[in-house]
Amino acid sequence: MEEMLSHGEGLGVPERMIIAPSVGVFRAVADVDEGAFLDAGQAVGHLVGPGTSTPICSPFRGRLVGILAHEGERLREGQPVAWLRVA
Repeated sequence: MEEMLSHGEGLGVPERMIIAPSVGVFRAVADVDEGAFLDAGQAVGHLVGPGTSTPICSPFRGRLVGILAHEGERLREGQPVAWLRVA
């Protein structure tokens, strides 16, 4: 079944990217490991900036395949942070 995304076209592949919503230094959520099942809206990390902390939440439900960002890495808006497989 092809999933329709709220912000784009339907994709026929089961992988999805989680991207950084803004700029900042990446800090992973401690209890989210590769292979974990994520619900839509669940945080995989935070972007820390001067006086701010922005959560990086998965817009999809699925199994976390990998975290692409490294702890302490400075990310730009739209940069891939993690990827997951949806079912």
